[in-house]
Amino acid sequence: MKTSDLALSRFHNQLIAGDQPKRPEETVRRMGAIQAQDYLGALWAVGLRTGNSTQSDVEQAIASGRIVRMWPMRRTIHIVHRDDARWMHALMVPRLLENMGQRGERIWGLTETILERCRNITARALTGEKRLGRSALYELMAEEGVDTSEGRGLHIMARLAHDGLICFGPREGKQPTFVLFDEWVPKGQSMSREESLRELALRYFTAHGPAQIADLGWWSGLTQK
Repeated sequence: MKTSDLALSRFHNQLIAGDQPKRPEETVRRMGAIQAQDYLGALWAVGLRTGNSTQSDVEQAIASGRIVRMWPMRRTIHIVHRDDARWMHALMVPRLLENMGQRGERIWGLTETILERCRNITARALTGEKRLGRSALYELMAEEGVDTSEGRGLHIMARLAHDGLICFGPREGKQPTFVLFDEWVPKGQSMSREESLRELALRYFTAHGPAQIADLGWWSGLTQK
């Protein structure tokens, strides 16, 4: 395949050229996952691929929970469709947890006992479809003797998200909030590991191809095996 043909094919597959979905959640479902470390950049990435959409359209899809900002792969924040959030988390996150636990304890002294305290604090604060920003949750943890300074808080929040306890909710002003994953994301139909792998590969190659298995492995954080 010529380089020019390869580029054109990817433009179409990534919905940058050609026919586009009409709603942000349709775009996100087609793409599988869209990187969202930078919030405004993520809004632009979804809007660029959605016909006649505005920033408000994309933010409303997030605020209503139709698309979910979470950590499904590579310890990196992505936007996914709400129907994909659970199976993606179950497929890609478990292999990251052991490394996160070792790193958290080695660098910040975050033992499992401390993390369990953080889980309990966070669950109590958010139960009942409540939402709180990072600073408010840090204050609650500090009241119970948990130090969140010098990067510890960021690691704690990422760990709670990887544990499946929290994900991002709507923004309040310019600040993100957190909600309980189980309250925010519908249960949906469960899938086996083989079904999840098949679906992930289908989404990736449909939206990012032409590509190779190694590319899928890098994107998802899964081993080629």
